[in-house]
Amino acid sequence: MSRKLRAHHGMCLSFFEGKGYSHDFTAHMQRIWEEMRENPSLILAADADIICGQCPNLKKGICVSQDKVEKYDRQVLDLCGLSEREEITWEDFSLLVKEKIIRAGRRNEICGDCQWTEICRSKEKKI
Repeated sequence: MSRKLRAHHGMCLSFFEGKGYSHDFTAHMQRIWEEMRENPSLILAADADIICGQCPNLKKGICVSQDKVEKYDRQVLDLCGLSEREEITWEDFSLLVKEKIIRAGRRNEICGDCQWTEICRSKEKKI
């Protein structure tokens, strides 16, 4: 079974270190991060996904920052040469994110205004 994943969450999972909006959200994110080791099939999205379910910013199924995060999603898809609703394995997707965005130095232009950007900035040179 494929799992729905917002495209920009490919970057979030690359930098995840056990911090989040709340204890419940962080525990949920940790579980998903661990599940990615099993290399699941993903359906890429630009709306609420498996991670968003425990996010306090999800209201009635829509992110309170939907315009901003949808822009992140679309930029990730574009830079990786992918499209919304495309199916891809986590391994293939995470490699594209690392090569086309993180190692190419493009992360900050996509989501440099995110509240978690300092975590990513401190780790991106190691990826």
